[in-house]
Amino acid sequence: MLTINVAVLLVVIVVLRLRRRTQARSRSDERMTVLIVLALGIILAPTEVGQDLAAFLGQLVSSVSQAAQ
Repeated sequence: MLTINVAVLLVVIVVLRLRRRTQARSRSDERMTVLIVLALGIILAPTEVGQDLAAFLGQLVSSVSQAAQ
């Protein structure tokens, strides 16, 4: 039996959608991409991976802001 992690599937979909040229996207296509990214965020947020990613991004933003000062 093959199982697919929903978060991994959404990441693949987001990457494929974002690879397309911006000029080729309609408003409804952009809205769909935003909804998919929001769904991915909701799925990842309560997980350990989501928490680690949030901590990493927080440290990155903090170090960039300190470097800019």
